[in-house]
Amino acid sequence: MAAKFEFLLQQAWTTRGALALALWPLSWGYALLLLLRRLFFRWGLGGVNRAEACVLVVGNVLVGGAGKTPTVISIVEHLRAQGLQVGVVSKGYGRSATGTVLVHAQSRPRDCGDEPLLIHLRTGVPVAVGRSRIASARVLLAHHPQTQVLVMDDGLQDYSLWRDAEVCVVDERGLGNGWLLPAGPLREHWPRPPLDRAGLCNASLLVLNTSGQSGMGHFHCRRRLLDVVHNGHGQRSTLQALGEPGGKPVKAIAGIARPAAFFSMLEKSGLALAAREALPDHYNFAECTASSFGDYTLVCTEKDAAKLWEVAPQAWAVGLVQDIEAPFFAALDARLGQALAARLSSPHGH
Repeated sequence: MAAKFEFLLQQAWTTRGALALALWPLSWGYALLLLLRRLFFRWGLGGVNRAEACVLVVGNVLVGGAGKTPTVISIVEHLRAQGLQVGVVSKGYGRSATGTVLVHAQSRPRDCGDEPLLIHLRTGVPVAVGRSRIASARVLLAHHPQTQVLVMDDGLQDYSLWRDAEVCVVDERGLGNGWLLPAGPLREHWPRPPLDRAGLCNASLLVLNTSGQSGMGHFHCRRRLLDVVHNGHGQRSTLQALGEPGGKPVKAIAGIARPAAFFSMLEKSGLALAAREALPDHYNFAECTASSFGDYTLVCTEKDAAKLWEVAPQAWAVGLVQDIEAPFFAALDARLGQALAARLSSPHGH
């Protein structure tokens, strides 16, 4: 029942139809809460904290996945290539543990979250996870004081930490029907009121369109699947080899916000899928066994891999990369360059 309602809601958010109109009055209450929250911080009641590093926030304004994690990975890799020391802070959605933890290669997704673990494994940078992003930033900087840039994974609506730059990630959904929750998919108004006027940041907002199509994105990028895949036994193969004649039929599994997008990318890469299994975002696979998915060659996302491998290590994980246009990185470098220069010139470090 819950899955059916969620599907109906997602469909309603694409237009201003009957269901969206019925929910529209509830959006007024949500809009009021947004206004009060912003005023709470603007009046200094919430307390805007400054970290001992430049802060870059990567998030979105729509409910559901828009490609934040691949964007964080791309940005981290770019900043490291510029010679900067980078760290990442995240809430670690889907984890069962509490408190603030530093992610390491042997961390379990249930303790730190699947996305922070993926970011750490792909980039090797320090990643701190906790309910409070401020506490996570302090823990990370205490262990890695040389960090120059903190990337906050999914935090556009968290005003408690001063930010020097923001990246809003959008996909082919654009703004949906343009209405706030629950009548629409928007977490906040768009166009977004400038935070610098509220004394919450000194940041320029960069909008990155991950669909590769024309739309609201100021900058564009394209996603693609890596051809090399790997499983929980440490073996490697190619994506095309998984579907060769004589082998088992291929089944794709995805516990992400938009499984259909992953399935479509697999098929566009030339892999014939005999079956697909779409699971809830951050699905933990705890109650599954190696036989739960049938007699197939299993293919999954990198985000799902660490959890799925605990019960089905033979599953093949497919990595995702983003090709972001150069002007985006030029604008990002300019913004962070100003912030870093201002930090170095300040006797207090900020």
